[in-house]
Amino acid sequence: MTQTASIWLIILAALVAANLPFMNERWLAAGPVAAPHKPFWGRLAELFVLYLLVGGLALALERRAGQIYPQGWEFYAITATLFVTLAFPGFVYRYLAKRRS
Repeated sequence: MTQTASIWLIILAALVAANLPFMNERWLAAGPVAAPHKPFWGRLAELFVLYLLVGGLALALERRAGQIYPQGWEFYAITATLFVTLAFPGFVYRYLAKRRS
């Protein structure tokens, strides 16, 4: 896999994973259905777990490509805010879009 393909894979995985907690009622999209619905804190916790999983995928692809560059706290702050920004469409769909009865 080329470096460019790895980057696009990470971006696509982050986009899907960031919106996943807001698009379904299952825990981590594979677990049991939350009855009657997932609470907001549960969606945030799921968002954090998915952020760690996407970060692990990115780390594995970087290790496969070569030497891993050490990162400071600034890198993780920026990637976390980017992940939350990618979650905005799912948040709007779940909480802000008007539903027809």
